This record gives sequence, structure tokens and C-alpha cells, in this order.
Amino acid sequence: MRVLIDGELVSDAEATISVFDWGVVRGFGCFEVVRSYDGKAFRVEQHLDRMEQSAKALSIPLPDRSDLADWIRTQAATGGDCLVRSYTTAGSPDPLFSTPGRTVVMWEPLPAMPDTLRLAPRAAPWHAAGAPSELSTAKTLSYAPNMAATRAAEVEGFDEALLLSRDETVLEGPTFSVGWFDDGVLQIPSLDLMVLASITRQAAIEVAAGLGIEVTETHARLDQVLEADEVFALSTVKQVAPVVAIGSREFDPGPMTAALAEGFSALVATELAAEEAPKRPQTS
Repeated sequence: MRVLIDGELVSDAEATISVFDWGVVRGFGCFEVVRSYDGKAFRVEQHLDRMEQSAKALSIPLPDRSDLADWIRTQAATGGDCLVRSYTTAGSPDPLFSTPGRTVVMWEPLPAMPDTLRLAPRAAPWHAAGAPSELSTAKTLSYAPNMAATRAAEVEGFDEALLLSRDETVLEGPTFSVGWFDDGVLQIPSLDLMVLASITRQAAIEVAAGLGIEVTETHARLDQVLEADEVFALSTVKQVAPVVAIGSREFDPGPMTAALAEGFSALVATELAAEEAPKRPQTS
């Protein structure tokens, strides 16, 4: 069994929530995905900080933070090398069938990932792109536009999409941050574009600083990024992944991206070595 609902372990067959829940009906809820390395969850507290911000933006309650952290770490210990997905729904105010919000924490196997990525540039008119709103930085369950962009990119023969504003400012991927190296400087879209404040993005910035690499947060148009020396993607799943194509423009996986990936792996190992993983639950 790999699912906790409101802290209770349930079988896969019984892992359900109400069809009346606004998390299902309207995509009204928030989520986080934490990477587990050999049973140890990476940067749980930072993920919980962001989940609290998302829940506040949606005005939905979360379980006690310490309980949620324990559930995530327990699932990480159970799954080993895996992803731990946590999401909280809004419930339903339906007068005929009112239901409370639910919090689900489950581990998932790591998906197969290509060693490099080919990205299709796609306009993302739904993206805040610098225009603040109630949910412009929240990580909500309403991911249909992002997923549709990924599907469209795959149909075109690419691995993923690269989201652009109306004026072709480079924003992010549907589920990842993006950065590039230009004359040895790491450049990355600025958070004031309302891109996701990615945990991996922040870790990569820290790694770059430790390597003596200059980091610039910027607004850059697609044509500027296409002139970069190296491009890479950052996410919980992808970690640091070289981008070898954006549309018809091809890139070689370069030494700066390799150094960043190696440094990220070292950072993860150092931080997790200081933690003691919970004991994995016994299964019959």
C-alpha cells in the first residue's frame, strides 16, 4: 500500500475521494511533489513552505505542518527512490452532499526520463507572465493548460514544451524551470515573471554560487535564448537535464551544465547525509 489519506494508510483499491470534491470537479486544490533518494525526502520544509503559500492563496486549510511532514517522510521511506506527491483538495459545499477537503500523500515510482530534452516553443496565454493575481504563484491542481502544452509538443516530436509569453519572453516549462549559460553566466527567468519558485531552481542557484558561477535573473526573449551556449531544465523529476534542441535550434550538452548537474547531486548527497531516514514500514 502506498497511499495515505488524511494520515490513514489505505489500499490502492480504496484510495478514493468524493466525486463531489472541488479538487475533482474544479481542480481546486494545491499540491507538491518531493523527490526521495533511497528513502530520504529532499528539502521537505521548502516544499511545505510553498504548499502553505498555495493553500493560503486558495483559502483552503492544510493539516498540521508537522503531521504533513511526517506523512511525506514516511512515504519516502516506504518508496525508497521515488516521488512523493502530496495534494489537498477544497472539499465541496454542495448542500446535497457536503464533503470536507482531503489530503492525500502517496509515493510514485520514478518515471523514465530521457538523458536530454528537446523543447517545442509554445505560446502560453494563460500564464501570468509578470501580471500578479490571486493564484499567479500558487501550485494548484489546475494544470490542464500545462499538460495540453506538453501533449502538443509530444505530437510535434519533442519531449516537452517551452512556455512563452505573448511577446515571446521565455518563462518556464509546463513542469520545470529553464536556464541557460551565456559566456559563462547562468541566466534564468526572473521570479517577477510569476514563474514557479522551484525548489530545484533555488538549489541550482546555490550550487552555481558555490562553483563561482555568476547568476543573473532576467527577462529574455526566445531569440536571445536561442543564442545561448547551453540550455538546461530544472525540476524535482528532471533534476538538471541538458536541453539539446529548442525548435529547430540545436545545442550540445556542455561542460557548464554537467558541472551544475554534478554539483546538484553533491548538494543532495550532503544534505541527506545529515538526515536520518524514517524506518520503512514492515509489510506482510
